[in-house]
Amino acid sequence: MKKASVSVLPSGEAPISFKGYRFPPDIISYAVWLYYRFPLSLRMVEEMLAARGIELTYETVRCWATKFGLAIARRIRSTAPGRGDK
Repeated sequence: MKKASVSVLPSGEAPISFKGYRFPPDIISYAVWLYYRFPLSLRMVEEMLAARGIELTYETVRCWATKFGLAIARRIRSTAPGRGDK
């Protein structure tokens, strides 16, 4: 059985559709998360994924970052603890 290629945002926003992409949604989300969460270049993200056996180009990561970056960043911000929380 194939998994659905949609990621639902916890705050009730519109889901992210990964339909039509070669890689699973988990890999796309992870690559974009790495790029935006840490000060990494696109080539460094490519190398990190290659070390885990995921072969793609830095240009693929760039396309994913421009297409899904805002939605994934919004999801990261919504689940992160607020400033000043103890």
